[in-house]
Amino acid sequence: MILQRRSFLGSAALAIASPAIVRADSFPSKPIRWVIPFAPGGNYDVTSRIVAEPMSRQLGQTVLIDNRPGAGGVVGLEAAVNAPADGYTIVMASFTVGYVAPIFAGKQQMLQVLAPVSMLTTAPTLVVTRSDSRFTDMKKLLAEAKAKPGTVTMGHSGNGTTNHVGILRLQLNEQVKFNIIPYRGSGPGIADLLAGNIDCFADQLTSSMPHIQSGKLRALVNFGLERIPDLPDVPTLKEAGCTAFEGGTTAGVFVRLETPQPMIDLLNVDTGTIHRGPQVRRGKRLGVAEDRCPEARVNAPDSGCQQPATMIPLAEDRMTAERRMTELGREA
Repeated sequence: MILQRRSFLGSAALAIASPAIVRADSFPSKPIRWVIPFAPGGNYDVTSRIVAEPMSRQLGQTVLIDNRPGAGGVVGLEAAVNAPADGYTIVMASFTVGYVAPIFAGKQQMLQVLAPVSMLTTAPTLVVTRSDSRFTDMKKLLAEAKAKPGTVTMGHSGNGTTNHVGILRLQLNEQVKFNIIPYRGSGPGIADLLAGNIDCFADQLTSSMPHIQSGKLRALVNFGLERIPDLPDVPTLKEAGCTAFEGGTTAGVFVRLETPQPMIDLLNVDTGTIHRGPQVRRGKRLGVAEDRCPEARVNAPDSGCQQPATMIPLAEDRMTAERRMTELGREA
């Protein structure tokens, strides 16, 4: 899902926010809490910390990182939506974390109570294994998973996350069955993989890249439609002989839907400025993305940003697809 400054679910409500709410010129007057709905060391954590430091300088207030892992990100999102709608609590989230993960947790989806501030990352998803693993390519991995169903262990960052849905799609497309193991984020899962406790892990480039570069991990495949420039030897699904699908993670910063629009506008401008800074430019090599819809371009016809009216059917189509994938996951 392409994240915009104005939510197609909530822009109307935000537009009529009470004028009695705190004025933007006094914001922020205290530290801002940045909720990360996963454990330290994963894609969300790495991306958030890259942006939080320059954001603190830009706002003139401390941005406090608050890791709240659990239930595929649901625990962290609940912490954010239960906080006051005053702009002082922000959360990093994605479509799967806000919609699919709550289904697995037996709760209502949370997209309808969140308003997007800025897109932060579009990170490719990889299947990684240890460098000394018997799986030197996807052909060998799938052959064993097919010959011995349920014996090859495949970890992911939490039920309902993009990585989990990607594994389910891979199973369905290739008619194999993994022993799928959820973690409370990529950090703990990668640690278990490095310790030899699981065979493979589906992870974002952001958190896997340092281990690949150090020679500890080997990337078997990229869940994208094109090769990753910094990993030119890693094949796409199609190149590995699999049915192709797009399995990367697009995520951004959100606040509670009732947050006053001036607060959202200010946070959006600040994150847009930060995206053009040197620290985040370095982070883009790991998937930290430029805000595609800053204020000056949000309504420009050539901006590449999809407007609310066109996003609704796309979102509904994806909701239908993801809902079916969760059903398949429960059946597996």
